[in-house]
Amino acid sequence: MNKRAKITTGVVIGFAAVCLSWTVLSMSAQAAPGVQEGFDWSGEKIYNRYNDTPLQAMTGTDGRRTLDSFYEKRQYPGSPPIVPHKVAEAFSGDTAKCISCHGRGGYDAEQDAYAPVPPHPENEHCFQCHVPITTEKLFVESDWESVSPPKLGRSMMGGSPPPVPHSLQLREDCIACHTGSGAVAEIRVEHGSRGNCRQCHVPQVTTTTFERNK
Repeated sequence: MNKRAKITTGVVIGFAAVCLSWTVLSMSAQAAPGVQEGFDWSGEKIYNRYNDTPLQAMTGTDGRRTLDSFYEKRQYPGSPPIVPHKVAEAFSGDTAKCISCHGRGGYDAEQDAYAPVPPHPENEHCFQCHVPITTEKLFVESDWESVSPPKLGRSMMGGSPPPVPHSLQLREDCIACHTGSGAVAEIRVEHGSRGNCRQCHVPQVTTTTFERNK
């Protein structure tokens, strides 16, 4: 092969490599068909949450926040919880006051409890979904009965990672609920720093057992 042919071959190979790298980058930046962009990759958000939370707030829990108390504050599993404490009128419209306690999950002496951390603090209108109880009287009598909460565990094999039993809408920041002093005791984990939770835990979208084609 002469010198000119070698140069031409090198240029072609280099151009092909550049095109391939562009293709790979564009594919990785696009979400799968029918899935909103960013739905499956919130690792950066989880890492940042972990780094911004003081170590003492990430290790240990008093165990008083249980699944029973968790569901008592919700009309049904997955619904926004009520505000279980008094809220000053001055808080209305000022989300910074809510985040001052709930942003990092610190201890609140007045409530004698650790403030739970919201998985979506960027949604600033807290009172749009979370409201304090002002009366025990029902607005309208109803025979409403809540649905059963999702079952925990359900690992296919002993020791394997359990699936995610709930939707991920507004709950994509896993460690906000599953780590820290304000975490629910039964679902608290010790490995929140791994970041990419859905590498091992996947949403359970069906209860039908998968069977391979024979």
